Amino acid sequence: MEEHRLRELLAQLSLKEKIGQMTQLHSHFYQDLNEKAAGQMMKMGVTDEMVGNSGSVLGASGAGRIKKMLKNQLEKNRHHIPLLIMADVIHGYKTIFPIPLALGCSWDPTLAKRASEVAAREASVSGVHVVFAPMVDLVRDPRWGRVMESTGEDPYLNSVFAQAFVDGFQGDDLKNDLNRTAACVKHFAGYGAVEGGREYNTVNMSERQMRQDYLVSYKSAIEAGCRLIMTAYNTVDGIPATANHWLLRKVLRDEWGFDGVTISDSGAVRELVPHSVAADEKEAAMKAIEAGVDIEMGTFCYMHHLERLVNEHKILESRIDEAVWRILKLKNDLGLFENPFRGADEEKEKRVVYCRDHRDQAQKAAEQSCVLLKNSGILPLKQNQKLAIIGPFADNGAILGAWSWRGDPNATETLTAAFRSEKIFKTYSSRGSGILEGNRELLNEAIKTARGANLIIAAVGEASNMSGEASSRAHIDLPECQLELIRELKALRKPLVIVLFNGRPLDLTPLIDDVDALLEVWYPGSEGAHAVFNLLTGRANPSGKLSMSFPRTIGQIPIYYNCYNTGRPLAENGDKKKYVSKYLDCPNDALFPFGFGLSYTTFEYSGLSLAAVRIAGSMSVQVTVCVRNSGKVAGSEVVQLYIRDISGEVVRPVKELKAFKKIDLLPGERKYLHFTIQESMLRYYHSDLTFKSDDGKFEVMVGGDSVRTLHVPFVLSRGRLVLIHDEAK
Repeated sequence: MEEHRLRELLAQLSLKEKIGQMTQLHSHFYQDLNEKAAGQMMKMGVTDEMVGNSGSVLGASGAGRIKKMLKNQLEKNRHHIPLLIMADVIHGYKTIFPIPLALGCSWDPTLAKRASEVAAREASVSGVHVVFAPMVDLVRDPRWGRVMESTGEDPYLNSVFAQAFVDGFQGDDLKNDLNRTAACVKHFAGYGAVEGGREYNTVNMSERQMRQDYLVSYKSAIEAGCRLIMTAYNTVDGIPATANHWLLRKVLRDEWGFDGVTISDSGAVRELVPHSVAADEKEAAMKAIEAGVDIEMGTFCYMHHLERLVNEHKILESRIDEAVWRILKLKNDLGLFENPFRGADEEKEKRVVYCRDHRDQAQKAAEQSCVLLKNSGILPLKQNQKLAIIGPFADNGAILGAWSWRGDPNATETLTAAFRSEKIFKTYSSRGSGILEGNRELLNEAIKTARGANLIIAAVGEASNMSGEASSRAHIDLPECQLELIRELKALRKPLVIVLFNGRPLDLTPLIDDVDALLEVWYPGSEGAHAVFNLLTGRANPSGKLSMSFPRTIGQIPIYYNCYNTGRPLAENGDKKKYVSKYLDCPNDALFPFGFGLSYTTFEYSGLSLAAVRIAGSMSVQVTVCVRNSGKVAGSEVVQLYIRDISGEVVRPVKELKAFKKIDLLPGERKYLHFTIQESMLRYYHSDLTFKSDDGKFEVMVGGDSVRTLHVPFVLSRGRLVLIHDEAK
C-alpha cells in the first residue's frame, strides 16, 4: 500500500479502532469460544468488538489455523486491517537449534544467521509474521535462568551475534521474501543485570555502565534493521523500562533514530502498578503510552483506559496516532495489506517444517556449539569398546531446552539411541537417577550396568524447566542425586566422561577433579544427540569456546573476564598478601574462563607484532599473529584479540574483546592472521558520557582464550597508533 493511502487509513480509524491496533491478544480469543472461555473473556472486560479491532495475536501456529483466524478477523474488522501474528521463536520453530548461549559458544555469526534463517522459514510458512528474538541482554550472573537466551557476557560478541540473528530472520527484502519474519529484539534494556540473578528483579547501575556495556548489542540490532523492540520487566534508574521515557524516547527514538514498533513484554504495562509507579491500570496505561510503548501485550490497560485518558485530555491523541502509524507501517512493510496470509501455506508447511536439510543444519550447529572443558586423553573414544551410558539424560529426548515452543522431545533422538544406531560400540544404558531425585534401586541398577563396561559416559544436567524464564537458581551445582551418581560411578575406577546438558554455567567444582573428560553440550536441540556422538567419537572435533565464564563457586558471582582492577589487585592466585582484593577460601579466577575450550588437537601462537612504528596520518594499525596446528588432527581455532587501556579517565576493564576470527588448520599447518586496530576501538564513555578515546598506553593481547594470550604494548598519540619497540622486546 502506498504511504498516502496508509495515512488515509489512519485518518479513518476511530479512537477505539486505533487502540485496538495497540492491543495484542492471545490466540485463544480468536477461537470458537466455549462457555468457560467466553466467561473468562467477559470477566476480563474483553468484548467481541475489542477482539475485532485488535491488531496482533500472540501464540498462534499452523498455517491452516492461522489462515482461518486471519480470514475471520478480516471479516470482523471494519477496515479489513490484517492481523500481525507474533510468536516466541527463540532458537528454532519445529527444528530446534542449540540454545542461544550455546550458539554464542560457536563464535560463528554465520552459523547463527543460518539458524535464524531456518527458524524464519519454518515460522513464516506456518503463518508467523514476527518472532520475539533475538534476546541480546548482556549476562554475568548464571543464577538467572534466562542466560540461556543470551549469547554471553561480552558486549562486542553479543553485538556481532545480534546483527547476525536479525539478518537471518529478516533478510534483505522483508516484504517480498516470504521465507523471512520480522525480528523483535528484547529485552530493552539491562534485563540481564537483575540483582541476585532473580527473575523480574531490580536493575540498578550508572548510565555510563549502561551505555558502555549493556546498550551496545541493542544498538547493533537496530543498526541491522530490526523492526520491533520489546521492553524489559526490570527498572532502569528506578523507573520500569515499560514506563521509562529516557530509555524509550530519548535513547531509542531521539538518539538512535529507531522508527519501528515497541511492544511491552507480557503483562508489563499492568505491572507498573505492583512496581509502585502507577496507582492503577489507568495510570499505568498513561505512563506506558507517554514513555512510548506502541503495543500492550497480555493485559488490557490500553483497551480499557486510553480512550478515557484522551477524552479527559490527560494524553494527546497524537501519541496514539504515532504508535498506530508505526504498527500500520510494519504491517505494510510485511506486505500484509496485499497478502494478509503472507507465507502461510499448508502444503509447503508439510515439506519445509522439520525437513532433513534443516535438521542437518541443526546438527552442524550443535557440533560447533559444544565446548570440551576437560580431557585427560580419553576422548575421542576408541571403537569397539563396551560403553555404559548412565544418567537422567542417557535415554531422554528432553534435550531441546526452554523456549523450544514447537519442538517435540518425544520425537528427539536420545544419546543412547544415537550410539546404538551407529553400531560401532556395544552400548548399555541405565538412568541411575532422576534429574532432581534418585533412589537406591536406580543407583544399584546403574552400578550393575556400568560394571560390565570399559568406559562410562555420565549424561547429567538440568531439566529444561530449570533454566529459561522464571527459572532462577540460588544454587547452580548439579542436584545432589546426580552428584551421588557420579561419585558411585567414579568408585568403579573406570574411565568416566561427563556429558553435561544445561542452560547456564554450573558450579562444577564438586565433580571436575573426579572425571576424565567433560563435554559441555548445553541443550543441543533436535539433532543434538547425534552431534554429541560425533564429538565424542572424533567424527567432529570440538571447537566451541565459552561465551560465559564458569565460576568455581556461587560466592564469586557475578564473575566475568572484562572486570575492573582494584587499587589492591591480586598479583596472582595464591598471593600470600592479606590486604589485596581476594577471597580467603577461593581463587579469584573462573574455573573455566570466557573464551576457553579444548580441542582434540593443540594450537601454538607466536610472532605477535604491530605493523609499523607510526602510521602517519592514519587512525589504524595492523596486528599480525601466527597460529600453528601443533597436533595430529585437523581442527578449528577461535583466535581472540583483546585490548587493555592502561590509563583512562575512568577505571577501564582489565581487557576487552575487540575482534576474533575462526580458522581451520590441518595438522602442522600454520596461518598468519591479520587484525586491524582502529582508533574507534579504543573509545569509551567518560564520566561526562562523551564517547571518545584518550591518548596513552594500551596493550593488545591475542590468544585462544581470555587468559592465555601473547601481548604487545602500543601508544595512542594524537589519534595515531604507535608501537613501543623497547617495551615489546
